[in-house]
Amino acid sequence: MVPFVDLLAQYHSLKSEIDRAMADVIGQSAYIRGPALAVFEREFAAVVGARHAIGVASGTDALNLAVHVLGLGPGDEAITVPNTWISTVFAISHVGARPVFVDIDPATWQIDADKLERALTPRTKAVLAVHMFGHPAPMDRIMALCRPRGIRVIEDIAQAPLAEVGGRKVGSFGDLACYSFYPSKNLGCYGDGGAVTTDDDALAEKVRRLADYGQRERYHHEAVGWNSRLDTLQAAILRVKLPHLARWNDERRARARRYGDLLAGLPVQLPREAPWAKAVYHLYVVEVDRRNECLAFLRARSVMAQVHYPTCVHLQPCYANLGYRSGDFPAAEAAKDRILSLPMYPELTEDQMKTVADALAAFVGQG
Repeated sequence: MVPFVDLLAQYHSLKSEIDRAMADVIGQSAYIRGPALAVFEREFAAVVGARHAIGVASGTDALNLAVHVLGLGPGDEAITVPNTWISTVFAISHVGARPVFVDIDPATWQIDADKLERALTPRTKAVLAVHMFGHPAPMDRIMALCRPRGIRVIEDIAQAPLAEVGGRKVGSFGDLACYSFYPSKNLGCYGDGGAVTTDDDALAEKVRRLADYGQRERYHHEAVGWNSRLDTLQAAILRVKLPHLARWNDERRARARRYGDLLAGLPVQLPREAPWAKAVYHLYVVEVDRRNECLAFLRARSVMAQVHYPTCVHLQPCYANLGYRSGDFPAAEAAKDRILSLPMYPELTEDQMKTVADALAAFVGQG
């Protein structure tokens, strides 16, 4: 079998260090806000190039906190893409603002900056730029549109830590950046976890306070906050993994190139990297005819492919009240019926990749 992600292989490569880090936390009994958390926050901020990093309970919480501290509320609009994971949009809804969707560039599956420009209105208070599948969104264009208008920008980097736009790391463009450390992410912990980064001292203080029950000091609650703290055990695990992130991203890029060689000539649309972008391939996504049949065919041959995502957010039942209809975002809707995520992780072997390629070739060869 070729698993979609092999978390055990990565654990075995770092087993002694991870076991020791976890044992240290257990020995200290410092499970909440223990020493490893503050150290990880400093180290993570340095790696991604931010002044502040605040560890939180999940990538979803990171988005919720980021939208909240920017002061969005009823009557405001926030723009994002319809092909993202739904947490991006939930964050907008949870503050009472209205999600507005913009279609994607079919070449990269990222937000179409020209369509974004046409969607901006006086009610637009924020843009949530999602770096889908590990390929960065066109941040230069987004910032050029948003900054002069006073529109705040949140970067959703759940799938793209250390990706680059024009040689500059994602997360360094917007007002706030949100990360997920879900186990299968490029930098994953052993449960849920996330972080918010920013260069803005005031925003960092607000996020940190709101994530810890709205308190600046214990038992003194200045705001109605949440319990959203990255566990010390998860921080300790992430500290072990963090020095390997850049290398793991390089390994992903190498495997993406190899997939390109193995799949060359097949009637399959391979992922395309924009000339201004450096992708980190959280997912290796192709487009194929008869996608659902292809998925079943691969899985029957023990290739555990997946679909990210089978339904666009604007067509989800929970957003029927927004009034969107099928056909409103043709590029995103066309992609959702054709996209297929092949196994991708740094430990993926040559034999496994050949198994994937052979299975895909067998399917498309059926005519």
